[in-house]
Amino acid sequence: MNRVFQARIAWYQYFLLFVLGANAVGALWVKMALIALLFMLVLVVVIEQIVHTSYTITAEGTLVVCTGRFSKKKIIPLKDIRTIRRGHSMKFGRFSVTSYLLIEYGQGKVVSVMPKKEDEFIEYLKKKREHCQLKK
Repeated sequence: MNRVFQARIAWYQYFLLFVLGANAVGALWVKMALIALLFMLVLVVVIEQIVHTSYTITAEGTLVVCTGRFSKKKIIPLKDIRTIRRGHSMKFGRFSVTSYLLIEYGQGKVVSVMPKKEDEFIEYLKKKREHCQLKK
């Protein structure tokens, strides 16, 4: 059975939505329709990417990182995962701006993920990796 983990929305994604929306409204306000249309199209792409980002651990032993309909899925075999580390973008004392999980796989390849339930994601991923290794 596949297990799907939804992505957490970071503060900077909300900020990007606000800036794009404000620019679209501002462009409409000054009657620059083409620029407003451009901002609205980018806004739709960003909203779609935020809403449809998910991380699926399949029964076949793969991690599928899907970042929306307009981008290519990353399919990572669980047996190729080397390390899972917690990362922080910038720290000010104990406070970090953004936290994420950094998954290293293959020959020096990395992918960062931000699932809503990080601890549950890590535990399930480790459990599935052990299960896949025992099958061999």
